[in-house]
Amino acid sequence: MDGTGMGARRLLIASVTTGLVLGTDAAIAAQDEETNVQNLPAVEVSAPPPSTRRAAPRTPTRVAAPRTRIYVYPTSPGTSKGLDVDKVPSSINAVDANQIKRAGSMNVTDALRDNIAGVNISEVTGNPFTPDVEFRGFVASPVTGTPQGLAVYQNGVRINEAFSDAMNWDLIPTAAIRSVTLVTNNPVFGLNALGGAINLQMKDGFTYQGAEIDVMGGSFGRAQASAQWGKTVDKNYAVYAALEGLHDNGFRNFSQSDVRRFYSDVGYKNENAEFHVNIGAANNHFGASATVPAELLQQYWGATYTTPQTTANRVGYLNLTGKVEATPTWTFEGTAHVRRFEQNVVDGNPTDVQECATAGLLCFGNDTTPANGVNGVQLANPFPAGTILGEIDRGSIRSTTFGVSGQATNTDQLLGHDNRFVVGASYDASVTRYNATAEIGTIGENYVVSGSGIFLGPTGTPEPVAGPVSLRTVNQYNGLYAMDTFNVTDAFAITGGGRFNVARISLEDQLGTALNGDHTYTRFNPVIGGTYKITPELTAYAGYSEANRVPTPLELGCADPARPCLLAAFLVSDPPLKQVVSKTVEAGLRGSKELNIGTLGWKIGGFRATNYDDILAVPVPGRTGFGYFQNVGSTRRQGLEAEVNIKSPTLTFSASYAFVDARFLDALTLGSNSPFADADGNIQVLPGNQIPAVPRHRVKVGAEYAITDVWKVGGNALFVSSQYFVGDESNQFAKLPSYTVFNLHTSYQVTKNLTFYGRVDNIFDNRYATYGQFFDTTAVPNFTNGGAAFNDPRSLSPARPRAFYAGMRVTF
Repeated sequence: MDGTGMGARRLLIASVTTGLVLGTDAAIAAQDEETNVQNLPAVEVSAPPPSTRRAAPRTPTRVAAPRTRIYVYPTSPGTSKGLDVDKVPSSINAVDANQIKRAGSMNVTDALRDNIAGVNISEVTGNPFTPDVEFRGFVASPVTGTPQGLAVYQNGVRINEAFSDAMNWDLIPTAAIRSVTLVTNNPVFGLNALGGAINLQMKDGFTYQGAEIDVMGGSFGRAQASAQWGKTVDKNYAVYAALEGLHDNGFRNFSQSDVRRFYSDVGYKNENAEFHVNIGAANNHFGASATVPAELLQQYWGATYTTPQTTANRVGYLNLTGKVEATPTWTFEGTAHVRRFEQNVVDGNPTDVQECATAGLLCFGNDTTPANGVNGVQLANPFPAGTILGEIDRGSIRSTTFGVSGQATNTDQLLGHDNRFVVGASYDASVTRYNATAEIGTIGENYVVSGSGIFLGPTGTPEPVAGPVSLRTVNQYNGLYAMDTFNVTDAFAITGGGRFNVARISLEDQLGTALNGDHTYTRFNPVIGGTYKITPELTAYAGYSEANRVPTPLELGCADPARPCLLAAFLVSDPPLKQVVSKTVEAGLRGSKELNIGTLGWKIGGFRATNYDDILAVPVPGRTGFGYFQNVGSTRRQGLEAEVNIKSPTLTFSASYAFVDARFLDALTLGSNSPFADADGNIQVLPGNQIPAVPRHRVKVGAEYAITDVWKVGGNALFVSSQYFVGDESNQFAKLPSYTVFNLHTSYQVTKNLTFYGRVDNIFDNRYATYGQFFDTTAVPNFTNGGAAFNDPRSLSPARPRAFYAGMRVTF
């Protein structure tokens, strides 16, 4: 690798097309259509037909014969010959459309949390529509500056944003999702799949026919509606469209949310080919995106700290996919896509700017470094004595991404044995414009920052940069991969292959030359594994793989401890970072069995993932919001996942347990606002210290029972154990407490086409926090305590109190 410093914006391998998906071709429920398409070759397994006992028809005609398929390589739509699921040498986690609907939420992340053992959700932003998804200690987060470890795909197109690889879950149209699969131990998914890859497979008119309108409302001013429609025309053509809208006032001050999303697909297929064009758009706005000091929450659970805190996200995309079965054993696939993403963030914060030792002028916190205006001249102090100063930081992102990919699959026998060979390549490029400004303001007793019209410029010294930033970045990602699964016997199969990644990140400073830079990273990631079918109902698997992620433009542009940045707004030229390499081994057992009460499924597995040259965001003590990114040596995440489920026409039951042990392997000195920090604001991290914000234990239990053919009741419980606060990497402070949440839901089918439903979340009104960090207790007074300083260094993300919702679903 090579490069100089840089500064912001986005790596998006948009069309690595390495997704993975589980779906069901079932004639059940309103939209559990066949999962045979969009960008990933099938791993298919025939499932036993459902029991003949059925409720009255509840939806319009749906698609035929029950069958389950898993997608573990990049491909495009079609009915490609599948690989038996028992040949996949890794853990398989999937959520179908029924489970998404049962969650009763427009957040697909809620369905992931409820149905996948190792997934945990944290509302780091303080808003339920922009959550962090953590799996095995790796995160896919919308928070800029969070080191990302999960790749996310929609119809095989990577949708992690270019700037910091952030994942904006709010942009995904939940009603249009056919299935979600989380695959591990597979480098074919390209960059950033350190802990795994999440692939969302969307509906189309071949897999969903009919129409549905769904409206719901309830606590905290929630009002939401969705509509979807699908139709097949003359068997060869199909069209599908979905539209969603939501308004929620939130339970916290200034926490209103508005979501608007659209998705559509037009498809054509015949016996040997299938082609799709799908487009989507979203325009969303959110408030209250931050943690809150614990002392404020003790006074009022809906409190906020230094507002405004708003985020506006917009996206539009166009995807083209095609698949042709050229011969009985050769299939060729291709994709092309373009995506435009825009984000505007307004963030009110404390500031390091204060009156200088020399009265009448403004300086940074040391009283000697001048706070300059945009013209480079030191700012005069226009504020009355005793005014508490703040800062409104504004950032905007404009990214355009284009990508193409191609893949060939061959199923000819090799040496007289069944064999499946896949080879493919992808190219993705994104161009991003990033801009940021900082406006000095005043903080009132309601913690609202009011702007003054005075904007900061560069300091001109090796101090934190707080002036305007204008940056253009170009990210180019190339990938070449091959995978082969060879059946040694009918029971034993081995898989091997790998992917070669080349990533180039160029930065062009639009206001000078300080941020200019060019970095190139290369890496070959291998995989090898095997499966053995011990009995027809029991399969063992084991595998080893490697994956990598390259530093983002944000991380590359803010990597010098001597020149920290306001994350993630202002960047400086800094030394390059090393890419992160993860090496994973996992093994387990899975099986299923037909019982009198239904189909019993179960699995148990263990994993160990070791990251080398891991990257961490390190805060600067005493400088609110400032920090830098640093390679911190090796880290390890290891654990166990176990799950059992029962499915029948009248009963659905699941229970799971996940243990995740995440630790540092090397000694470190890190800056922290921890009360245990030394006089220089540092803590000492020892080998074996646990990584913060990763709870070690997660227990999930859920059930739904059909009391009659038209009335269902169900509920679920979630236990998440304690976790260390972010900033307590030395493990000296008391942990964030564990929590348990119980939820209930019910539905009643009034007629064939009309269903009423309701749910109660957090039925015992448990007050708990999903995330915690430390903050500078001296930055702003505690106005609820007469303006004295805060005593408690904890800052928390409060979870939503008890909430009631009711809705109606009409199908045609």
